Amino acid sequence: MSRTKVVPIPVLGRHTVNAYLLLGRRPVIVDAGTPGSGRKIHEQVRAHGVDPADVSLIVITHGHIDHFGSAAELHRLTGAPLVGHAADLAPFRTGRAREPYLPTGPMGRLMAGHRSLHLEVPPFEPDVIVTGETDLEDFGVSARIMPTPGHTAGSVSVLTDRGDLVAGDLIANSFFGLVRGRPANPPFHDDPLGNLASLRRMLALNPATSTSATAPRWSPTGSGAGPTGSTDGCPGSKRRAGSPSVRRTACPGRGTAPEGRSPEPSPGRTGYRQHAPRPVKC
Repeated sequence: MSRTKVVPIPVLGRHTVNAYLLLGRRPVIVDAGTPGSGRKIHEQVRAHGVDPADVSLIVITHGHIDHFGSAAELHRLTGAPLVGHAADLAPFRTGRAREPYLPTGPMGRLMAGHRSLHLEVPPFEPDVIVTGETDLEDFGVSARIMPTPGHTAGSVSVLTDRGDLVAGDLIANSFFGLVRGRPANPPFHDDPLGNLASLRRMLALNPATSTSATAPRWSPTGSGAGPTGSTDGCPGSKRRAGSPSVRRTACPGRGTAPEGRSPEPSPGRTGYRQHAPRPVKC
């Protein structure tokens, strides 16, 4: 099988909200954007020389409106089955995002009350419900769905055979790409420590590049690597009021757990050779 190529599909601005087209033996779409963007995604898929009817799967990374807002519409336009994690079924089935939104900083607090985040959209029932790592070879791409809980309980990312990580909202760009910079926390996380653990597990797999719905492509091992921006240090490193008192002793990917905690468990069988994490600058 040919190696999988990741093509960004801008939904809102250049970096504010993106979906992704995975090109292999058959195409796969990752995320469905904001409400009313299904037709736009459909047209951009066609503009890349892909017949939307050939799309084999639509992967929804988690239960926030800017990721599943047009899932039902895109399913209707392409006929492709939808896949989501079991832990985020409630938002998918009700058409309402996981709430309350738990801000990670000032931007999140500013955005939390915005009406666009609390819309009700057409619900959907995933045709494929995942609970663990899931191989996508049968859907035509050399890639795996990787559970990355923390942003929401059912957050997932997609890791290709080339080492490209489509990370959902595991990470984001500073101010949603309005200010170009190194990756940072999204404005919300249900579980900041859980998200940090998921980020460490993904970095331990040595992805060559990472992209997310709100961040452009970046190299975790490049000179500009190391998620920073809206918090002190790495994503999840700033303690929110009421959260456990845990002092960070290393950045994600350096293999050192926070004091008082055991190192996160191995991500298990992934189909990829695992190496020691590369250094990540904070």
